[in-house]
Amino acid sequence: MICDTLQHLTRYKGLCKNLDTAIDYLLTHDPASLPLGRTEVDGEEVFINTMDATLHSDHGYHPEYHKKYADLQLDITGSEGWGFTTNPGREIGDFTGDCGFQDSASVVTGTLGEGRFVLFFPTELHKPGLVQHGCVGVRKAVVKIRMED
Repeated sequence: MICDTLQHLTRYKGLCKNLDTAIDYLLTHDPASLPLGRTEVDGEEVFINTMDATLHSDHGYHPEYHKKYADLQLDITGSEGWGFTTNPGREIGDFTGDCGFQDSASVVTGTLGEGRFVLFFPTELHKPGLVQHGCVGVRKAVVKIRMED
């Protein structure tokens, strides 16, 4: 997991070819101008899902994880909280698409908005979309970055 500000995004170039593609795109396109839905960057290697999300409390919500894709998350409007843990839990439901859930509790938390991003790598348990400082909805972009096999 990496949490930082967008002004420092170039620090993470060179970690992975597809991450470099995502960084280059974010440096040359204003996230606020992204339309709702999917924006193609590099086919199934890098794409962006932009959405209006209703935020929820941390209680009763299970962390998610992915096997193929990293998630680079940033808020375009509003501010959401997120949780992260390295403590594996019991699997909740079926793993479908590229998303599974476990019953682990968050041990690290943070806040998006105001130029911050968080990058969750495959298999890292994370809880996006948490209510933060009374904000109950955000417009956000989730950059899906396929990690090399």
